[in-house]
Amino acid sequence: MKKQIAMLLCALSALLSVTTLPALAAVEQHYPVSVEEYTYGPLDELRINKVYQLSLSDDPGGIPTEDFDRNGRHYYLLDLIRQDEVGVDTQPYTETITMDSNTGDLSAVLKQLDGEMEVTTEDGYTGTLILDHTSVKVEVKGYQTSTKNLSATRTYPSLSDADLSFIPTTITDGGKTLTLADVQWANDGTFYTATAKYTGTTSSRYATGYTATASYTGQVAKTNCEVITYTAIFGSTKPEEVEPTPTPEPASEEEVPASLNLGTNYLPVLGIVGGVIALLVVSCWGYQKIKERKMRT
Repeated sequence: MKKQIAMLLCALSALLSVTTLPALAAVEQHYPVSVEEYTYGPLDELRINKVYQLSLSDDPGGIPTEDFDRNGRHYYLLDLIRQDEVGVDTQPYTETITMDSNTGDLSAVLKQLDGEMEVTTEDGYTGTLILDHTSVKVEVKGYQTSTKNLSATRTYPSLSDADLSFIPTTITDGGKTLTLADVQWANDGTFYTATAKYTGTTSSRYATGYTATASYTGQVAKTNCEVITYTAIFGSTKPEEVEPTPTPEPASEEEVPASLNLGTNYLPVLGIVGGVIALLVVSCWGYQKIKERKMRT
């Protein structure tokens, strides 16, 4: 008797573990990347397309396909379409170039630059970038100083004597100050004429070269991922056109329908199994009592 009861308890425990398995293996639900509502057919039936993008490792079982109500209409699944695609990853990118220039004129440098640039990044992204004119800058690479000799001649006529005191020691020529370097005298018998030579130097600073920088901006892309696109197509009807769902008849203790979902309706199942086990226990106990009475008589 004890052995029979233990076997019944083991069967009940196994049934309880089976009914809890679906809850532990829940599938992750996916969300659409776009939802489109439109009319279809001559009757302008309202339809909704929900688009999902999944990776190869994602389980499509997480795509919701249940009926739903929206804006006073009842929607139901018509088709679920799968399409394998190749994903493209796009991102912004800026490339800055530096080049030598023989001029510091910004307009002249702009004429030397191309309006577009084809690029390929180190991690495999490619694209066409556009010159950002506001980013163009020109800087001096370096400076040098040059020195130039200057000279000028002055004539001083009608001098009473060949005396240097009559000759200025410095003059200004072209904005530069020159110093007396030599005097040549001439005499016409009455007066002297002095021809004076003045010399000096001037220095100027000039750029040895220019460096121009410019930035090109745009989008680069790389084909690097496979995706699967699912399109769930839902048709619709007005709420009054939806037929009521018939209420299923309760199953008897002798027969349990094979389509019964143990994962979501385990409480009725447990009630039925518990009742059956209780009847078996009572029957075994009664049978044992009757057997003991016969043995006494």
